[in-house]
Amino acid sequence: MYRRLKPIIILLILIVLAIAMNPVGNSLENYYPQQKAMDIAALTIGNTVTSGMDVVDESKLRKVPVIYHPEYIMNDLKEQQFYDLFVALTTGAIETPLNELTGAHISSHGTAQGFEGPGILLVKGDKLVVSPPDTFVWGFKKAYTYGVKTKSGLEIWENEKTVKTVPYSDISNSTVPHNYVTVKTLKKWCNKADNGAKITLNYGLSNFNDNRNPVAPEDIETFFGNDVLEYMENYPSGSPVMVYAKFSTETVVGTGADVLGSYANYSTTARAYNAMQFVKGWNNTIIPPHTTSHGKETVGFQGISDPHAPEDSATHGVCPAARSLRSAVMSDGFPLPVGMSSGEYAVLYGFEPSAGILLKNTNDYPVKIVMWTTGSGAGLHIYTKAIALA
Repeated sequence: MYRRLKPIIILLILIVLAIAMNPVGNSLENYYPQQKAMDIAALTIGNTVTSGMDVVDESKLRKVPVIYHPEYIMNDLKEQQFYDLFVALTTGAIETPLNELTGAHISSHGTAQGFEGPGILLVKGDKLVVSPPDTFVWGFKKAYTYGVKTKSGLEIWENEKTVKTVPYSDISNSTVPHNYVTVKTLKKWCNKADNGAKITLNYGLSNFNDNRNPVAPEDIETFFGNDVLEYMENYPSGSPVMVYAKFSTETVVGTGADVLGSYANYSTTARAYNAMQFVKGWNNTIIPPHTTSHGKETVGFQGISDPHAPEDSATHGVCPAARSLRSAVMSDGFPLPVGMSSGEYAVLYGFEPSAGILLKNTNDYPVKIVMWTTGSGAGLHIYTKAIALA
């Protein structure tokens, strides 16, 4: 019976000691200040994190003399950390409890928890926390990885630093990024470019609306999903990319419709192709509030001979589709898109109909562009909806 009571008696003695020593610890705390929360972060403050990620480096937790923080003994007892308690009593030093330095959405084991989507690691007050994402999170596509031609090979740069040099004979899908520039195109560029010339090979995301740190190309799919990666691959550099959206309503705030029609001097088949490529270039484009966006740069248009055009060729057929788009967005308060006129010939010469045109969302909500067609030939109808997300 005595043997069974002995551990309980020891625990009670420890509790009494912790309570008794607490005023002493409080009086000495000014001489031995608490560890800073950011010092134990396993990642850079401001980085994107998802649920389940380790965000605390427990090896960085500082040990302090037990007499300075005797209340930490109570924490070990509460958490049943008996080994830590034994070490503290035998060495006179005790590890700072994790809950003293962490707050919202960080577990007792130092992992992110209790939220959906891409969170952010932050310090709020004196606590390391994970902030869940807002309803909408977007960043901007920005060049991240470059290839620089040199005498010895192709240098790969990231953040203005050389990460490796690839001999020209070794350029392949396994040695260089190829999402944006194919190996075949890159080799042709290397053969023609001068030493010191630079070509963009990959893109990251930066300038997020919630001020999180930039995200490197290799982390985009991990944090935001493959759909986001595919979306940004289609749009020009500098375009906004919605990486997270948890909206509850979709409201149609603008509509437009037009018909291809026919012109005796121009091929209806070619014009219909251009109209449908315009639709493909703008369909499902999302423009966050108070940002501007081009259409996709991965669509192509067919030039049609026209002696009146500046280069004797024009992408006829895009104007009916552009009128449909123009009507939808301007009825939602957008200004006249850059690269468009207000008349029948909606796309100005010199502007590529998708990646060259620029829409500005002046609203306080994101707007999604939805475009589709019905019919064929001269009877091809083009429809557009501007949809507010909230």
